[in-house]
Amino acid sequence: MVKAVVLGAAGGIGQPLALLLKANPLIDELGLFDIVNTPGVAADLSHISTPAKVEGYLPPDDGLKKALTGSDIIVIPAGVPRKPGMTRDDLFKINAGIVRDLATGIATTAPKAFILVISNPVNSTVPIVAEVLKQHGVFDPKRLFGVTTLDVVRASTFVSEIVGDLSLAPKVVVPVVGGHSGLTIVPLLSQSSHALPASFSKDQLQALTTRIQFGGDEVVKAKDGAGSATLSMAYAGAEFAVKVIRAIKGETGIVAPSYVHLSADKASGDALKKEIGTEVEYFSAPVLIGTEGVVEIKPLGTLTEFEKGLVAAAIPELEESISKGTLFITASKL
Repeated sequence: MVKAVVLGAAGGIGQPLALLLKANPLIDELGLFDIVNTPGVAADLSHISTPAKVEGYLPPDDGLKKALTGSDIIVIPAGVPRKPGMTRDDLFKINAGIVRDLATGIATTAPKAFILVISNPVNSTVPIVAEVLKQHGVFDPKRLFGVTTLDVVRASTFVSEIVGDLSLAPKVVVPVVGGHSGLTIVPLLSQSSHALPASFSKDQLQALTTRIQFGGDEVVKAKDGAGSATLSMAYAGAEFAVKVIRAIKGETGIVAPSYVHLSADKASGDALKKEIGTEVEYFSAPVLIGTEGVVEIKPLGTLTEFEKGLVAAAIPELEESISKGTLFITASKL
């Protein structure tokens, strides 16, 4: 039996994410929580002819606790979406408190669950969840993941467009490392499973890299104030969640990039720190996932000079974001 929970299930990401999870036969029970409309979303989904039982909860009457009870995997897309002109720092001010409160509920009700954080800015919200769990004495870095899958999905799609065959998109694999915002997103295009054309210039490589890094801005602008990347993020979140569920069920060899605390596997985490030349605590890298969560953090491999420059540029922003998330909890405690 697998119970999946979506926190923020009535939102722009939460609803399509819940739909995709309801459609997956690996899930037996689906718990939904949000501050409005969750019972209606649950009722709607419950009419779909797939096995998962769906329950929706609101804050009154211990709704969060009821949603979380018995959960195996918790996906958190809760928070406000990014609007035109809004930076991820602007998002932080609003979403940090939301994530903190949800993390407190997880710490007290479902401390052993696998936690997948989608709420932006991920570079900061994952450290917020970690610090809350630490305060409650239940932090297990092997079970906490920042979902960076959308960056991978975008890279795969954009490369298949350049190759000239969108039917390849599900097969194209491009490792994307670093973090999940702007310059911290580092696509390792030299390691793409499908090579870029030999004629691909340096300027074209830079343009493709920038498009992957700032793909979210492309969507925000196209929606003209009506939202952000909700549908593609829901797809990416479901893809990663299902990989974790497959690992929980005992499938071996599942590797996916994710933003994790590098103590999740100390030996490989320390090796990665040495590889990137920093003592940063969190980093997105290909992760081997097993029944207990993170098994191994894979090395980045051979990087081009261009990619080494991207990693170097990502580190300062990454360190600042991590510190901001950590201090949001630790400084407020003081």
